[in-house]
Amino acid sequence: MSTDTAPETPAEPTIDLAVGGMTCAGCATGIQKGLAILPGVGSAAVNIATRRATVLPDGTLDREDLEAAMRAAITGLGYQVLTRPSTPGGDADGPQPEHRPSTREEEAAAQAANDERRIADYRRRFLVAAVLAVPVALVSMVPALQFEGWEWWAALLATPVIWWSAWPFHVSAWKGARHRTTTMDTLVSLGTSVAWLWSMWTLIAGPDHAHVYFETGAVIVSLILLGKWLEVRSTARAGDAIRALGARQSPTVTLADGTEIPREDLGVGMRFLVRPGDAIATDGLVVEGSAAVDASLVTGEPVPVAARPGTEVVGGTIAADGALTVEATRVGEETMLAQIARMVDEAQAGKARIQRLADRVSAIFVPAVIGVALVTALAWVAVTGDVAAAITAAVAVLIISCPCAMGLATPLAIMVGTGRGAQLGILVRGAQALEDARSLETVVLDKTGTVTEGRMEVTSTFAPGLGDDAAGTLLDAVASVEARSEHPVAAAIAAAREGRIPLKGFRSTPGQGVTATVRGAGPDGANADVTVGSRRLFDALPDELSEWAVTRESRGETVVFAGRAAPLGGGLLGDPAGASSTLTRTALVAEAAIAVRDRIKDTAPEAVEALRSLGVEVVLLTGDNRRAAEAVGAELGIDRVIAEVLPGDKEDVIVGLQEGGHRVAMVGDGVNDAPALARANLGIAIGTGADVAREASDLTVVGGDPRAAADAIALSRRTYATIRGNLVWAFAYNVAAIPLAAMGVLDPMIAAAAMGASSLFVVGNSLRLRGFQRR
Repeated sequence: MSTDTAPETPAEPTIDLAVGGMTCAGCATGIQKGLAILPGVGSAAVNIATRRATVLPDGTLDREDLEAAMRAAITGLGYQVLTRPSTPGGDADGPQPEHRPSTREEEAAAQAANDERRIADYRRRFLVAAVLAVPVALVSMVPALQFEGWEWWAALLATPVIWWSAWPFHVSAWKGARHRTTTMDTLVSLGTSVAWLWSMWTLIAGPDHAHVYFETGAVIVSLILLGKWLEVRSTARAGDAIRALGARQSPTVTLADGTEIPREDLGVGMRFLVRPGDAIATDGLVVEGSAAVDASLVTGEPVPVAARPGTEVVGGTIAADGALTVEATRVGEETMLAQIARMVDEAQAGKARIQRLADRVSAIFVPAVIGVALVTALAWVAVTGDVAAAITAAVAVLIISCPCAMGLATPLAIMVGTGRGAQLGILVRGAQALEDARSLETVVLDKTGTVTEGRMEVTSTFAPGLGDDAAGTLLDAVASVEARSEHPVAAAIAAAREGRIPLKGFRSTPGQGVTATVRGAGPDGANADVTVGSRRLFDALPDELSEWAVTRESRGETVVFAGRAAPLGGGLLGDPAGASSTLTRTALVAEAAIAVRDRIKDTAPEAVEALRSLGVEVVLLTGDNRRAAEAVGAELGIDRVIAEVLPGDKEDVIVGLQEGGHRVAMVGDGVNDAPALARANLGIAIGTGADVAREASDLTVVGGDPRAAADAIALSRRTYATIRGNLVWAFAYNVAAIPLAAMGVLDPMIAAAAMGASSLFVVGNSLRLRGFQRR
């Protein structure tokens, strides 16, 4: 469990190491404390779910020396470092002939191998413990089976269980004690060893037939080992979704000339072959061939996407049919798959506010429990004089209090939830986003590219008073000017006309339109300043144009106007008609109107309904004029529409809603809407590359389906609810169980079974998130 987080904008890159051997939250806390006191460490964070240690250097120590000190501290505490040394001479486990940095895939493989070893070890120790503990329990608890000297036989069978099967717990407790830390293993070791030592003293020096607790220690160890075995098997599955992000990529790739090379040797610009059924080796551009590409691993969308020359493809996706030749555009850690994996990893390393209470409690929990156990034993002796009962109650307190469930409650749910999100193409930037999603009241949807296709098309033009030739010249001039702009409306207008006229002096008025001096565009053949944009740019708008525009806008179309004026400082291009220059601009009157429409996505109405079903108000935000925006809102079923908003003012709209007492989510494209996404309580980027989105948004939807925004909020809320349920169970379990154990109501064996059950409940409850489905 992460108990600290580094600042969002570190002065220098963090040092991140994969750690093997952690079994509980106390392990993470102990490692974090050990790292935090090292010279050169600004802050340290250790996550039990991702099993990673992250340190932010303070700049006073060389990075290589600090990494070596981190490795020494972790291994000194009894854990393994699974990350390959970044420089020669490191001390990672086993020989390391290569000195390149470890990849996440290699670390995941090392963790998986480590998990397999731990699972096999727990299984082996549990089977031995169970075989020996059953006869001990039977002969100790069934009087009819007892015979003369049965206590010695019980001691003989129980001793291997206490000192061999439970040996990992004792070693962990001893290492923790050496470094003044306590873990769950401390409680198990103390409880079982005290029970065995008391029983041996009773057997050797105590009165005849005094009660012994060999069965208690043996059964406790067996139950805890069973719980740990099942727990490790389950938690190992929790990271399957993340490991799947890179699992389908082949270790080798075939170049266009037939040469086969390791995938890590592939460089930008190299061309490689993709055969039917193959995974695409890295991000690239199709240069030859065609195929249906299954991109569900990245986007969560089950429908294959057609790939042909000029199509960008993502590494890790599958060419379902057809063969491709692809030119690599991004490799290694720069690929989208690597960025997605990194975002998910960062989210799992984060910490939500709800975890702070668990952090504070876990830091003092084990020492407090040891204190409670001592007080319990002394109280029983003082009140009853029964030392055996005092030992029994103290052991029960130690065993029932193991905080494993509490330590797993938050990080495991975050791991499973964010992993499932990654499978569906929903990326969570940080754990805090999970908490922010639960209290949303308003969701603001940007129009273009979010609820619409983002591909404008010209539907009609209108130029009253101009003949066909004059209108054609004006529209060619308009298309020439718009060809210089990157706005979607401009692109649509430019694409609708093939004619191009030389121009100069292009200038833009953000959010309103563009102007340029176009050769021969004037009514008399002189140069003219051609302006294209909203009605706000024009001094006069003829009634015919205004009425036509109103009709089009009421259908949800966007109308832009075009007009000409004598150029400021005429003659910029040379004047073919010999007109004189002027330094004063004549009145700008709109002469033509062009209607464009961005088709609403088929899934947008469903997205709005899905958001409403989550109990939030949906608002449409756009720079379009009000009539067109309200028409789109009516088609989507959105009552509240905020229109005619300049790009730079979207953030102000979010602030205004927040000042009105609303918790706001902004759904946009992650580029133009970046300030608004960052300002919102929850920013959701739709259909953007991970690089841009992760800087401005809290959640990123890799695909372009707006329904995924509702899925993202629903998944966040369900993950948060799972965390809350886990913590409530863990706290309630300990609060209720410790007093019962102290009063002697709970037998230590029952306490051990209950402790294991509580951990398995948290694991099972978290794994339910794997079944989350799109709405």
